[in-house]
Formats: sequence, C-alpha cells, structure tokens
Amino acid sequence: MNALLYLSTVLIWGTTWIAIKVQLGPVPIPLSIAYRFFLAAAALFAILAWRGQLRRPRGTALGLIAAQGLTLFCFNFLCFYYASHYLPSGLVAVVFSTATLWNALNARLILKRRIAPPVMAGGALGLAGIATLFWPQLAGHSTDSGTLLGLGLSVLGTLCFSAGNLLSARLQALGHTPLQTNAWAMLTGALILLAGSLAAGLPLTLDTSPHYLGALFYLAIPGSVIGFTAYLMLVGRLGPERAAYCTVLFPVVALNVSVWLEGYHWTPLALAGLILVLAGNVLVFRQPARRTAAPVTSRAA
Repeated sequence: MNALLYLSTVLIWGTTWIAIKVQLGPVPIPLSIAYRFFLAAAALFAILAWRGQLRRPRGTALGLIAAQGLTLFCFNFLCFYYASHYLPSGLVAVVFSTATLWNALNARLILKRRIAPPVMAGGALGLAGIATLFWPQLAGHSTDSGTLLGLGLSVLGTLCFSAGNLLSARLQALGHTPLQTNAWAMLTGALILLAGSLAAGLPLTLDTSPHYLGALFYLAIPGSVIGFTAYLMLVGRLGPERAAYCTVLFPVVALNVSVWLEGYHWTPLALAGLILVLAGNVLVFRQPARRTAAPVTSRAA
C-alpha cells in the first residue's frame, strides 16, 4: 500500500507543473489557486457525504485544520507561484526538495522524533542529485534582488509545506483521516485566497478556454484530491521525514516529461544526478537490519 501511495504521489506531482504553466495567464494567481481548491474541496465533500463520513471538525482539530489550510493550501502555493516570476523552475524545484530535511528537523524540534541517520543521509544524497540535475541552470543564474526575493519566497513556501505536513501528522495521531481534514483545510485555504483577492481588488475573472479548464480540473482532482490525500496518508504511515522524499523525486519525473513536451536532453551530468537521487531513495526507505538475540545457554553447576 505504501508503495502505491508513494508512486501515485510522485507521478501526479511530477506532472502537475504542466497544468500550472497552462494556468498562468489572465486569471490572477490567487484566484487560480482558489478555484483549484474550491473544486477539490467540493469533490472531497461529495465523497465524504456519499460514504456517510461528512462531519464538522470540533475542538482541537478545528484550529489545526484551519492552520493546515493556511499553510498547506494557501501560503505554500502563493509563495511558489510568485517565486516562479523571479527564479527558473529548476531552482525553485531545488529549494522545494529541501522539504525532506526541513521535515526531519521540524519533526525533531516539534514532535521530538529521533532523526534516523539513513533518512538524513538519503535526503542529502537526493538534494545533491537534484542540484547536479539543475547545475547548468543554477550556475548560469546571476544573483540580484529578484533572485534573493525568489529564494526567500521559495524557502518560505517550503517551510509552510513542512508545517502543513506536521499539522497533518498531528491530526492523524488524533484519529482524523486526510480525506476529512483535507476537505475542510482546502475549503479554508480557498476562502482565505478569495477574501484576499477581493480585498486587493483583483478582478474575479475565469478563463473558459478548454486549456485552462482542463488544467484546473487536473490540478484539482488528480493533483489535489488524489495527490494530497495519498501524500498525507504517507505522512501518517511513514512519518513526515520519509514521506517528504517525494519532493526530491517529482522534479525528476518532470524532467522526463519535459523530454517529450519541451525537448529536454539528458546529459551525463543529469544522469549522474539521477543516480544520486535513486541512491538517496534506497537509503531513505531501507529497512534497518533486525538484531537477533543471542541464544542463552545454561551451564550445569
């Protein structure tokens, strides 16, 4: 089950960047994100109602879900969308892939979890692999005020993503499923984005072209309903540290898709980066060897 959830998350999130690129245009970014999560929340509420599991969050869960909506389904996306205006997509992907290490550090600081050495080593290998994959893009990018702003937004977006991971882990520990919490959190994030758009005086426009609506549907249903549910189930099953390794792998999937759609060409340096990413994946998910107790022998007195 874990392998299926992991594979689904990597493949779906590795291709959503295409739909996000299609969405960039006449519709303001906050509204595009709000439309996405309104649609995703509606789909989740319909599923919960059909299964007889639709309930309002109460008590401690109410505040945690509101915080998850703010961090994971609002600020996270705003930061990365706007960061893309200042940085190449490869550099944004490199920053986002640090979620593996942020989750491990935050889980240590907040949840008091011990950081397993293989997780840190695997995360470091994965980050080295991503940096190698995008090295030509990284090396050729000049440092200016726009670059620093883009990096700052990317780091802030990654921290929001990590905070949302830990909030989901806490909610699951309290007995709430990602299907339930995501529905309310996505609705919260969408309402905050809509309120902010209205306060900023942004025009409430909707692109009715087939390309935009198709991208919106893909981002809302596979990208959000399926992708976030599968990913946050992994957070509950594997812990936020190991689950976040998805963020290291999905840029690799995006590159492979780019081979077909944008004419990307693999180079020896890029292949070396891919090998490092796969090696890190093996380290993160390798099961520790079990120690067998030595047999107790008795001596005759």
